[in-house]
Amino acid sequence: MSIQSLGVGSGLDLESLVSQLLEAERAPKTARLDAQDEAVEAEISGLGQLKSKLEDFEKTLDDLRTEANLKGREPTIDNPTEGIEPFTAEASNSAVEADYLISVSQLASGSRIQTADAIDGGFSSTADSILSSGTGSLTFKAPKESGGGSDSFSINITDTMSLQDLSSAINANSSNFGVTSSIVSTGTADGGVKLIFTSDRTGAGNDLVIVNDSDIAELDRLSTVRSDEVTTAADSLTPTVPAQNAKATIDGIAVESKTNEFENVIENVEFNVTELSELEADGVTFRTSKLSIGFDSEGVESTIRDFVDNYNKLNAEIQRLTKYGESDLEEDGAFAGDSMIRGIQSGLNSIMFSAVNSSELGGLFQLGIEFNDDGELEIGSQDKFGFGSGEDRLRDALSDNFDEIANLFTDETEGVANRLYEFVDQYTSYSGLLKVRENAAEDTKEQILTDREQLELRMISTEDILRSKYLNLDLTVSKLNSTGSALLASLGS
Repeated sequence: MSIQSLGVGSGLDLESLVSQLLEAERAPKTARLDAQDEAVEAEISGLGQLKSKLEDFEKTLDDLRTEANLKGREPTIDNPTEGIEPFTAEASNSAVEADYLISVSQLASGSRIQTADAIDGGFSSTADSILSSGTGSLTFKAPKESGGGSDSFSINITDTMSLQDLSSAINANSSNFGVTSSIVSTGTADGGVKLIFTSDRTGAGNDLVIVNDSDIAELDRLSTVRSDEVTTAADSLTPTVPAQNAKATIDGIAVESKTNEFENVIENVEFNVTELSELEADGVTFRTSKLSIGFDSEGVESTIRDFVDNYNKLNAEIQRLTKYGESDLEEDGAFAGDSMIRGIQSGLNSIMFSAVNSSELGGLFQLGIEFNDDGELEIGSQDKFGFGSGEDRLRDALSDNFDEIANLFTDETEGVANRLYEFVDQYTSYSGLLKVRENAAEDTKEQILTDREQLELRMISTEDILRSKYLNLDLTVSKLNSTGSALLASLGS
C-alpha cells in the first residue's frame, strides 16, 4: 500500500522506479503460473475429449460383447403380390435356418352378439325402457378359456334406463375388459333397433358371456344365461358370430391359434397374421408366401463396421493429443510423450490382434480387419497378404462362419470385445484412471489459484518495503537539495 507520493521532495521519478522493480519481481513468477495454468487447462480439456471418445468406443464394445446382437436370425418374407402382406415374423437366435411356405385362411376374431328383431321381442327404438318396473343387473364376463371368468363387470338396470343409456353405460364402465356396445337401426318396424355387443377376446370357444343376474324375464333378451350360468331361457341370446381362431397352413400343414399370433408353431419363430392371403385363380385355394429364416448378416456386418469406425475415431483423438509439433510454429499435443495415454493405444492394439482360440476364425484378421499404412483399421479392398482382401474375408466369415463371429467377440475369457471392454472400463469408470488423472489436474488448478493469491500478498509486502526505502531516499535528497540551496544563497550574498 502507498505511503505517500514518491519523488515530490527529490524531484526523482521514484514511482516509476518502484513500479519497474515490482514488475521485475512479479513477471517471471506470473509467467510461470500462467504456463502451469495453460498446461493444466489443456490437460483437463484433453482428458475430457479422450474420455468422450473412449466412452463412445465402449458403447460399441458393449453391443459387440452381447451374444444376442451377433447371433440374430433375420426373417424375410416373399409375398406373391406386392401390397398384400398376410403376416409378419420374428425369429429368436435359436431358430433354424430354413424356408417355409405359409398361407393365411382365417383371422382370429372375437364374438358378436345382437338383440332380436322388434317383432320377436327386441326393441323398437333407442328410447325403449329395459325394464317395465323394478331393478336388476347384467354381468359381462370374459370367456372362461381366456380369462377364467376373472374379468367381468356389471351394469345395474332400473326401470328408467333406456336402450341408449345401457349402451353408453357399457362403453363407459371402468372395468370393461374389451366389450364394445353399439346400436344399429334396421329402418323397419319389424326389425326396430338392435343392440350389438362385440368382444375383443378371440379364439374358438371364447364367446362373450352375459349373465342375467336377477333372473328377470325381460333381461333374458339382453343376456346369454341366467344367474346360475347354466339355464338358458327361450329368448336368451346366442352369438351371432362366434369367436374364432386364426388359421394358416405351413408347408401344407394346417395350424390354428386363438389369437393372430402364432408363437413357436415353427420352433423359435413367431409370426403374426394381419390379413388373408390372396386367392388363386380358382377362387378357393390360398396362395402361399415364402418365409425364409436366415442369419442377420446385414445387422452383424453393420456392427462390425461401426467397431472399425469408432476405433479409428478414438485412435485419431489419441494421435492428436500425443503428437509432437513438427516445427516451432506447431504446438505439441496436450499429452505429447505421456506414457499413460500411449499405453491406452498400445493396450488396445495388443488385445485386438491377439489370437482367439475359442473361435474358429482365430482373430480379427479373418474377419477382414487390418491396419492400413496410416495406422487406421480398415476392411480393405486389396489383397495385401495372399489371403484375399478384407472385404472377401468378411464376406466369407458372414456366409461360412456366422456363429463363430459371436465367439470371436463374446467369449468370456478370450473374446475381443469382452477384453477390450474391460480394458477401456478401467479408464472410463467413475473411479477409473482418467478420473483419477482429472482429479489431480483439478487439484493442481486449485493450487495455482492459491499460488497467485500468495504472490499478490508477497507483492503488496514488497511494495511496502520499497516505498518505505525510497521514501527515506526522497526525504534525504530533499534535505540535501534544501541545504545546497541555502549554501548557494549564502555564498551569493
